[in-house]
Amino acid sequence: MDLTSIIYRIAIFAPPLLLAITVHEAAHGYVARYFGDGTAAALGRLTLNPLKHIDPVGTILLPAVLYFTTGMAFGYAKPVPVRFDCLRNPKRDMIWVALAGPVSNLIQALLWAIVGALLLQTQGAGDFLLGMCGAGIAVNLMLFALNLFPLPPLDGGRVLVGLLPRKAAISVSRIEPWGIWIAAALLMTGVLGNLWMRPLVSVTLNLMAGLLPPLKVLLAP
Repeated sequence: MDLTSIIYRIAIFAPPLLLAITVHEAAHGYVARYFGDGTAAALGRLTLNPLKHIDPVGTILLPAVLYFTTGMAFGYAKPVPVRFDCLRNPKRDMIWVALAGPVSNLIQALLWAIVGALLLQTQGAGDFLLGMCGAGIAVNLMLFALNLFPLPPLDGGRVLVGLLPRKAAISVSRIEPWGIWIAAALLMTGVLGNLWMRPLVSVTLNLMAGLLPPLKVLLAP
């Protein structure tokens, strides 16, 4: 891949990725506030300003490394602080707080899909804009699938902890300090991507193509 192609790919993927991560984190904060925890609001994290959420490693370095090594472009932002003990019903409400992030990515993927479908119906729609729509769909669905993996501190892990009986939940939550490294290892070896993310993304893409037939061209593998 030459330098021009690399710059072009970055220009296509960077805006959807920044938006996806920013909305994901803000969604956690908004839902936490709804259920009683105003920590994120007090720290100024309930914002769509990406500068408030960017993590140099997770938002810039990791996506670049993963894209050029695995073909997957995604990352993470600075986690929005949530005090689960401040939630009105911590064990139940943490499920909704955790789900807010992946659900926001699914909604963004649908919005990018709708924009892409409209562009496909427009004569002279530019390849760059269509490419950005495709990138927006791909990035958000990969974030959606990754974060639903049931391993703390990923959102799916927090959902699992919220659903399990107390004793089992405590055991699973002890994985959290090492969870991100376990997930990274599973991703780099292809286990997480092939056995979890790709099937989940594929099913979601098929559903989206069924809802928006014009997208079959844009969503083709």
